Amino acid sequence: MSKVYRIGIIGCGGIAFGKHMPALQNQPNAQMVAFCDIHEDRARDAAQKFGTAEAKVYTDYRELLSDSSLDIVHICTPNDSHADITIASLESGKHVMCEKPMAKTAADARRMVEAAKRTGKKLTIGYQNRFRPDSQFLKQVCEDGELGDIYYAKAHAIRRRAVPTWGVFLDEEKQGGGPLIDIGTHALDLTLWMMDNYKPKAVLGTAFHKLSQKKNAANAWGSWDPQKFTVEDSAFGMITMQNGATIVLESSWAINMLQTGEAKTTLCGTEGGADMWDGLRINGEKHSRLFTNEIQLDAKGVDFYDGAKESPADLEARMWLEAIENDSDPVVTPEQACVVSEILEAIYESSKTGKAVYFEEK
Repeated sequence: MSKVYRIGIIGCGGIAFGKHMPALQNQPNAQMVAFCDIHEDRARDAAQKFGTAEAKVYTDYRELLSDSSLDIVHICTPNDSHADITIASLESGKHVMCEKPMAKTAADARRMVEAAKRTGKKLTIGYQNRFRPDSQFLKQVCEDGELGDIYYAKAHAIRRRAVPTWGVFLDEEKQGGGPLIDIGTHALDLTLWMMDNYKPKAVLGTAFHKLSQKKNAANAWGSWDPQKFTVEDSAFGMITMQNGATIVLESSWAINMLQTGEAKTTLCGTEGGADMWDGLRINGEKHSRLFTNEIQLDAKGVDFYDGAKESPADLEARMWLEAIENDSDPVVTPEQACVVSEILEAIYESSKTGKAVYFEEK
């Protein structure tokens, strides 16, 4: 790549420190030159650890966006602010990587899609699980038609007791929901991507508040405060697509279930199936016999060496910059992410009304 991109970070919390900034730091054509957070000390800390020597610090994202030298911004703020900051960033001439979910509401997600089209700037959403080795391999299997017509799938995002008790995760007003919009969104995105099917027909869903009011509950990050737990503790949906395919989505932060796992998918096609429960497994039949193949995703050819590795976050960052450099679609398009948001919102709506939600055919 010939160009070095000047990047601004809006929101310097856990996901920025844990994924975005380390991954961008590993890209030779990326420089982080501006950092913004409502808590100035967080922005300064980020600038010191990841920024260039002349990196600037802001507490108002509008001031950051006024810098015409910036090429790209990464938005790592609470869900309810994604749309407004993204649209303002696009309109200021920046390409945008926004953290998942795309927005708090489907209407906001659609506004983001429209803004990207109107401005001609690129927009992608941080669904980094597409970039895992097992996901990349399975996507190729699906594209090669090895599973045939995928007509049934499950999207898995199940934690037994792992409720995030920090930040705004338990605040419905800020987040728009709990595990469904937080981790269920990853599982659904992965499943739709594998199926290459973005035309939902109807959704029936339920969201539960069954364990959230327990006091002194067992939890990976310490007991939660029931009074602050305003989002669901688990949610489930059945999605039928216009071509008849069906997806079952399961998500939880707290549930009495032993089989747990996040951002996993199970696919059933006319020629074969796949799942991510015990590594990546492909199943089918050949010569009138059933088979199960366990896919080896590391080198394992030399003692003490697993082969050169690129983390999912690094691959996500590299391919995002390559899309900008080559003027090509990003791996995660805004239109795809918008459908994810529309389905999640339909599950919440169905749970509240007790009725199925139907989509207009496109």
